[in-house]
Amino acid sequence: MPKIKTHSGAKKRFNLTKNGKVKRAHAFKSHILNKKTTKRKRNLRKTTIADKTNTAAIKKLIPYK
Repeated sequence: MPKIKTHSGAKKRFNLTKNGKVKRAHAFKSHILNKKTTKRKRNLRKTTIADKTNTAAIKKLIPYK
């Protein structure tokens, strides 16, 4: 069977944990940072787990991760 191509955008944005959950970064951290509080910006630095409704779709985009 042929190999599946990895989605270039997805491979840069998502990683898998040991248990198979999808790890992602927070949005809203790139610009217009003046009006955001320091606490909010600090919390946006941390990674989080993607929602389980999107997990199957993301895993199809990154089959070899």
